Amino acid sequence: MTRVTSDMAMSVDGFVAGPNQREDAPFGDGVDERLHRWMFEEADAHAEELAAITAAGAFVMGRNMFSPGRGAWDLDWRGWWGQDPPYHAPVFVLTHHERAPLAMDGGTTFHFVTDGIEAALERARAAAGDRDVSIAGGAATVNQYLAAGLIDELRLHVAPVLLGAGERLLDGAPNAQLELLGEPRGTGLVTHLRYGVVR
Repeated sequence: MTRVTSDMAMSVDGFVAGPNQREDAPFGDGVDERLHRWMFEEADAHAEELAAITAAGAFVMGRNMFSPGRGAWDLDWRGWWGQDPPYHAPVFVLTHHERAPLAMDGGTTFHFVTDGIEAALERARAAAGDRDVSIAGGAATVNQYLAAGLIDELRLHVAPVLLGAGERLLDGAPNAQLELLGEPRGTGLVTHLRYGVVR
């Protein structure tokens, strides 16, 4: 059966983005490359984790992860990643505003879902086939799926930084039991932790 996973880079104090996310600061105020340096500066050392992040057969993300805008769509906006996003699979974007699917290079097509998290997950499962579905973020989206008991494996990539404010992972999540899977791995830039969500 298809598993539902989520990979999140976060600070030691639990933030995945700072406050005031916008087009010129996608991760918000006070957040530079520190949360994600390991992906670029030490990619070889973290090849296993990087491969797992993009291995899903379909992805679900919140609108804030796709776009800095609110309200009606700016149809010229095609995501943060350029013409060839890293997903190479269908991506289902949670939104309150309808938009036609957006096909990009490399096999990524963004589908815009207006009828809630369960509907987005159902569509992602159908698209993924026998591969996993990844809840790609941001924090509010992952927190909703955790609260609904819909994530099977939570993979945290904890950078040794403190942000102090912003979008915090696990806010509003239920009193869930997490089971550590395998041994933590890491370097000076990140610690990788894998948890099964016990139901």
